[in-house]
Amino acid sequence: MDDLIRQWRERVLDAAAGGRALCIRGGGTKLFLGRPEQGELLDTRGCHGIINYEPSELVVTVRAGTPLIALEAELAARGQMLAFEPPHFGPGATVGGCIAAGLAGPRRAAVGGVRDFILGARVIDGRGELLRFGGEVMKNVAGYDVSRVLAGSLGTLGLIVDLSLKVLPKPVAEASLRFEMGEAAALHQLNAWGGQPLPISASVWQGGILELRLSGAAAAVDAAIARLGGERIPDAVADARWRGLREQTDAFFTGGAPLSGPLWRLSVPSDALAVQLDAAQLVEWGGAQRWVRSDLPSDEIRARVASLGGHATLFRNGAREGAVFHPLTVPMLALQRNLKNAFDPAGVFNPGRLYEGL
Repeated sequence: MDDLIRQWRERVLDAAAGGRALCIRGGGTKLFLGRPEQGELLDTRGCHGIINYEPSELVVTVRAGTPLIALEAELAARGQMLAFEPPHFGPGATVGGCIAAGLAGPRRAAVGGVRDFILGARVIDGRGELLRFGGEVMKNVAGYDVSRVLAGSLGTLGLIVDLSLKVLPKPVAEASLRFEMGEAAALHQLNAWGGQPLPISASVWQGGILELRLSGAAAAVDAAIARLGGERIPDAVADARWRGLREQTDAFFTGGAPLSGPLWRLSVPSDALAVQLDAAQLVEWGGAQRWVRSDLPSDEIRARVASLGGHATLFRNGAREGAVFHPLTVPMLALQRNLKNAFDPAGVFNPGRLYEGL
């Protein structure tokens, strides 16, 4: 693998010297995310394999081009998992792409997001230098926050070589419940339950139906079922439901009338009021993540979301040459520029993928 890393470093140096851009890509399952790609393709899938895995330490170190499905299979064989439930969006998804996209699945509200599970990383920066941040154990925090900025960076900061990730045991028991209630009642109830010691690991509201997933010790799950009531969803049906939400194969995401139009991802405080947009909507993460299918002007959507204290991302479809992510404030834009300049001063990596000019 040293030869491949040396070749990558030479390509980065050559691109920087020639004023060319490199398009960093793994399995290509998330090309829809962000603004259009630019530059010469650099495929990361040649750098694959698990470097070190200590189940008793709840840490795995893995090369960035490793198929996500292969890593999850290895963890599952030891009764463990990537607790943030990263979506694959296709069989070719890689571990590096999962981190670069920064996307988490239904369990995110209960356990944390992608960056919360990154312990360390090795990265080739825009100067061709191989840098190491963080470590392979949770108590080693040197550089910990630096490695976390890779989450959601869409390959704009550097070329990820390998990562050390925290893993968690799979829950002993799981059950899902179904309730009939309107949006306002569901948002209120989710926030009320969120302040109680309940093993809620996922939630979704759509079209007058609220569904919960409970995960943990069998006794805790059984006690929560007795306390909450509702209709028990058969396990196979529930598993398909949560998988469909994670992978966006659910009918809400696949489109077709009346669920047509661009897909917007809205991030708001969990206790925010209803968004009140004339559009089809699906609510996750206890109310903090709301999906909208809408042809409304982006300014109108973003203004409404901003009034609730949140931000809006054009997730799929629609015009992708403009502002896909919520426009940054002046201080935040300056911070992003400084971060980009520190990692990639020549603008080699995925230029413009997050924001125009970065």
